Parts: sequence; C-alpha cells; structure tokens
Amino acid sequence: MSVKRSASPLYATTAVALCLVVTGCQVSPTRPGVEVSFPAGVSSEPLDGRLILVFSQRDEGEPRFHVTDGAGAQPVFGVDVEAWEPEERVALSDTTFGFPVGRFDHLPEGTYRVQAILNRYETFTRSDGHTVKLPPDRGEGQQWARKPGNLYSDVVEFAIGGGGESLSLSLGNVIAELPDPETLETDWVKFVRIRSDLLSDFWGTDMYLGAWVLLPDGFDDHPEARYPLAIWHGHFPSSFGAMRIEPPDMDEPCVYSERFSLDCYNRIQQQYRHELYQQWTSDDFPRHLVVTIQHPTPFYDDSYAVNSANNGPYGDAIMHELVPEIERRFRGIGEGWARFTYGGSTGGWEAMAVQVFYPDDFNGAFAACPDPIDFRAYTVVDLYEDENAYWIDAPFKRTARPGHRDWLGQIDRTLWESNHLELALGTKTRSGQQWDVWESVYSPVGDDGYPKRIWDKITGEIDPGVAEFWKQNYDLSYILQRDWETLGPKLEGKLHIYVGEMDNYYLNNAVYLTEEFLESTTDPYYGGVVEYGARDEHCWNGDHGQPNAISRLRYVQMYTPLMLERMLANHPPGADLTSWRY
Repeated sequence: MSVKRSASPLYATTAVALCLVVTGCQVSPTRPGVEVSFPAGVSSEPLDGRLILVFSQRDEGEPRFHVTDGAGAQPVFGVDVEAWEPEERVALSDTTFGFPVGRFDHLPEGTYRVQAILNRYETFTRSDGHTVKLPPDRGEGQQWARKPGNLYSDVVEFAIGGGGESLSLSLGNVIAELPDPETLETDWVKFVRIRSDLLSDFWGTDMYLGAWVLLPDGFDDHPEARYPLAIWHGHFPSSFGAMRIEPPDMDEPCVYSERFSLDCYNRIQQQYRHELYQQWTSDDFPRHLVVTIQHPTPFYDDSYAVNSANNGPYGDAIMHELVPEIERRFRGIGEGWARFTYGGSTGGWEAMAVQVFYPDDFNGAFAACPDPIDFRAYTVVDLYEDENAYWIDAPFKRTARPGHRDWLGQIDRTLWESNHLELALGTKTRSGQQWDVWESVYSPVGDDGYPKRIWDKITGEIDPGVAEFWKQNYDLSYILQRDWETLGPKLEGKLHIYVGEMDNYYLNNAVYLTEEFLESTTDPYYGGVVEYGARDEHCWNGDHGQPNAISRLRYVQMYTPLMLERMLANHPPGADLTSWRY
C-alpha cells in the first residue's frame, strides 16, 4: 500500500504560523500515535481513497458531520491511500495536513470525540487518455460523510495531553445503500433515469442521468395535451421536495433555523410546500412540466450543466439525451419557445449558462443569486488582475480576503480557510466542495489527468494561463460581451438576474459588472431584468415581498407567471397555446 501525503515544505512553515497566530493553539513537540485500519469483513479487496479523521469537541451527533469552515469548525485531517490492504494500519504523521489546525502535531491538548471515514475512490479510464481515481456518486449527491459504501469507525473518546497515548481506529462500519428513487414517486411526481451514451463514452464506464418530473394536474385526463417545460436547476435532488400533499404536521417537534433565526422552520417549510400543492392542483395554475435534474459527477453533486474538459459533455447529455427523453415520456412540446430554466446559487449560474450556451433551446432564464458570472469578481477575487486569491498585499501588511459574511458584513471565514479545508478533504480537486467544483468545471485538464489549479491551494497564487482558459470558456459576462453580435438577437428579453446586495458570498459583485454591460447594449438591447434585494443575503431570488426564508420555498409560484407571459408574447406561428391551458 502507498500513503500519499498532502503536506509540503512551504506548508510546514505556513502551518506553524497559522497555528500560533490565527488559532492560538499550543504546539507540542510530540503527539500520540493514531492508526487506522479496516477489517477484511467489510472489504476483502485493497482500497483507494481519502482517509479523513475528525477530532470533535462537540457533544451532539457524529464527528463526521461536524466538518465545516465556519465558526463551528472542528479539527479534521486527511491522507490519500492507495491499494490499502485489509487489516493494514495507516498511521498519521506529525505533518498530516489538517484544518483548522494546520498539522496533526499542533492539535491542542484536550478531550475529543474521534471518528475516521474512508471516502472511497474508483479508477476511471477516460476517453481523453487519462486514468484518474475519483469518488463515484452512489445516489447521495457526492456527500462523502453519507456516501453508500464508504467505511467509517465508531466514535471514540480520546484525551490528548500528558504524552504516551495512542489511538487505534477500525473502519468496521459501511454506509448503507439508499432506497430506489422510484419508491418515492407519487401521482404527480415521477422519476426518470437514463444511461448517457455521451458520458459513458467519456468516462469509460456506464454513467447515468436522473430527473424528478412534476406532472401538471390533469395529466392523465388530457392525453391530447402537450406541455411547456421548466428546468429547475440546483444541487443534487434526492427527491422532489418542493411539494407536499399533506398539510403541515403540527405534532412534529419544532426545529429552529439558525440561518433564518426562525423557530419551527420545519413546519413553515411544510406549510409552503403544501401551498404549492394547493396551487398546482387549482383550476387556474398554468399547466407545465417542472424538472429537477440529477447530474452528479465524480467531482461534485452536479456538473454545472455544461460541457467540461474534466467532467465531460454534461451540457450536451442533458440537452440532447435527457430532456428529449423527458419530453417524449411526458408529452412535452419539445421546442425552445416552450422551455425555461431557473434556479438559485449553483442553479442560478446553471440557468444563465444553459441559456447562453443553448440560446435557441430556452425562452428565458431566471437566475437567482448566481455563482460568479463575471470572473473579475470571482466572489472577491479578480482572476485577471490579482496575483493572489487569499491575500491583499501591501508594503507592510497582508490582509486576508473574506469568504463569507452576514447581512451586516461580519465575516466568519476567509478564502484561505475554505480552501484549506478542501485540501484536508481531498487533493487534486477531489474534496467535493465549492471551490474545487468550480475548478473541475472550468479548468483545462492537467498533465496528471486532474484539473489544473486556478491557484496554488496552499498559497493562493493565481495561474494566469488557467485564468485565461476560464475567461474564454466559462466567464458568462465576458462571453456575452465577446459574442453579443450573434448572441444578442437570440437572448433578447431572456435574461433575468436577481441577487441580494449583501449576498453572503459576495455574488452581487459579479452581477454589478454584468449589469454594466447588459444595460449598455443597444444592438439589440438585452431587454431583460437585473434586480437587487436591499440588505438581502444569499439567496435572494427577486421576491420583494417576502424574506429569503419564505421566497426560497416559492420558486415555482414566482417564475411560472413570468414564463406564461413570455410564451404568450413570444412564440412561433402555429404554436400550441391551447392544449395545455385547460
């Protein structure tokens, strides 16, 4: 077996500085030994993957669910393992990479609840000639702490301090398989799963796309009707959770939402999901198909719905394989004037991107709080002018770039913190987290078969060559400006962008830059919408009458009237405007 370390000589110095200056931890010359193995009973074959160890001082739940870059961060460490044999022991060294404690030998004294988990990798031989080891999705949406088939240990209490202690962990548990999605179908919600020829050819193994389809009320009673289609983009949907047939369960214990400062938020969610059911089945709600897509990649919980050098042709697979199959099965109109796309955050970027890259295939995109759509404002980094993503340099000091704020501008994490957590969870862009996924989608392929780094993951130094590749292929604002002569006539009236002015991830910055161009267009004028929510956080979606906590539960109700307005005003001669309006 080989164990690959992610530390570097540069990091050895950086980690000490961060430990002493930032975290204030007590550095000890020695740390107890920690060894991890797995029994032959859980796997008789050698395994590849990322071995992750969490040292938590939180009392509730399992440590594997305590990994975050926010204020509640608990120490996590990781090493790559290859050809790891049953019963063979892997030992953590004093330089094992971690976050928020930079190195294992800097772990402060104290009592911890400790747990280990192996995020298993498989070997893919891609059509581009590269062989890579990555974690395949197992139906959970690339969540390593919940991925079926991953091995994990029991939770062990362990005290550090005094010397001489040692800890041995056994990965004797296996995360269970998930139920078949088809068991979650209802009269209104159906599940579709297809093998993608395009993706299977790229990855060298069978690859699948899935979708949840919300059928219009009266679907079976109107066999002659053909329907418009709306793709609701977002993170991996394990079910169609936006609609609930039953009224809210008032006997269910209340759950407080720390994000929204709301008690009983679980009941509020149920209330608005039931409201969608009531409106969806009413006499006057516009009939159409609503589709949420399962398109996880070996890098993330979704592909960003575009073609990618590292992920393969997901954009074409969705548009040319999955969408036509959905429209065939459920009587979609199947024409661009009757298709729309919307979503928030990741889904907001995807909604705008597919409208830009497939301009004739959609009649409108409603992009809420989109991920950066102009890489001059890649959150708070200008990829084309800045030299370092983590630090603002001045003659006598360095200032850390912020990563996340609240509506008052108070910061609880920085860019280097978020990226160092990702490096603890996975090398070679394999963490399954946000900054790595952008890299996996936007970057060219490196010589080793993995995505080229946009910046050095340790230091934050930006690679201008990779930035230029991103600009030419995925900077939506730049592409609009570069290609407006041909894109403009196809996108007139189709782009609708919404973002809060206090977006937690500074996503409003890129929207400002994009709006400057869109409002200056004259041939033709873009004719769409760019709106801002005053003091609103992530993910404001254009509803001026409701707070985020509520508007995020009403995407279908919000955008359906705008879609209907577009279709009635913008359709080809002879278009079917009647069969679905019963």
